[in-house]
Amino acid sequence: MSRQAQAAVLFLIGTALLHAGLTNLYLRYVKAGLQPLLLLSGGVLILAALATAWYEWRRARAEKAQAAAQAQAAAVAVAVAHTEAHAEDAHAETEGAGHGGHVHREPRISWLLLLPLFALILVAPPALGSYSAVRTGTAIQQPYGLQKLPADNPLTLGLVDYATRAVYDHGRSLGDRQLKVTGFVALDKSGAPYLVRMALNCCAADAQPVKIALTGKIPPVLQPDTWLLITGTYSAKQTKDPVNNRPIPYFQVTEAKPVPTPKDPYDESWNQ
Repeated sequence: MSRQAQAAVLFLIGTALLHAGLTNLYLRYVKAGLQPLLLLSGGVLILAALATAWYEWRRARAEKAQAAAQAQAAAVAVAVAHTEAHAEDAHAETEGAGHGGHVHREPRISWLLLLPLFALILVAPPALGSYSAVRTGTAIQQPYGLQKLPADNPLTLGLVDYATRAVYDHGRSLGDRQLKVTGFVALDKSGAPYLVRMALNCCAADAQPVKIALTGKIPPVLQPDTWLLITGTYSAKQTKDPVNNRPIPYFQVTEAKPVPTPKDPYDESWNQ
């Protein structure tokens, strides 16, 4: 690629990063806390592209001035030689010295590098859902400590937070309060329903499911990947994930209603 093409590609990538960072698109790739770094990266790439284009413009002007000076020198040589043949030879040699070393042809296949960029701009991948969840073991982790919960009743709680407190705190911090938890539905091979949230450390590439099993007033028909807001209470019952044999806590459902997919479909509470 020429320098001008490289500058254009840098500008497009920077613009794509800014577009993703200023919209909800970036949440399909990285955690919300990385938005400032994403915007900073996009701005740096755009500045680098503009600097490259400016440098190439100045270099082109310098080469043009050099070519003009060489042409003037050739004209002087023609006048001194007094022959048209010598003038043509001198002019040809001068042009060859000025331009022969700058002809480079790059393979056109390098432009295929732009395809992932256009995919980022034009195609937003769906968030990971039930297909990944039922094929991956629950990723619940023992916490270093648990924050004190507010006294709200009902209490809105992250799914990962509920699962962590139900398994490792045995529900002591939950008590018998009414709880509200949001997640998407996944059904295992036996048809058992889970409410799931994909938890991530950095980006969607390392996302892993955290699951809670449902009992109580469960809707008679559940569609995988449907987002539900469930209301209920802590249940001491637990089961084992058939994929990795890790514990999955139950949730005693008293009400379940479908809700739209949240702006940020991933749960980051497990590493905060």
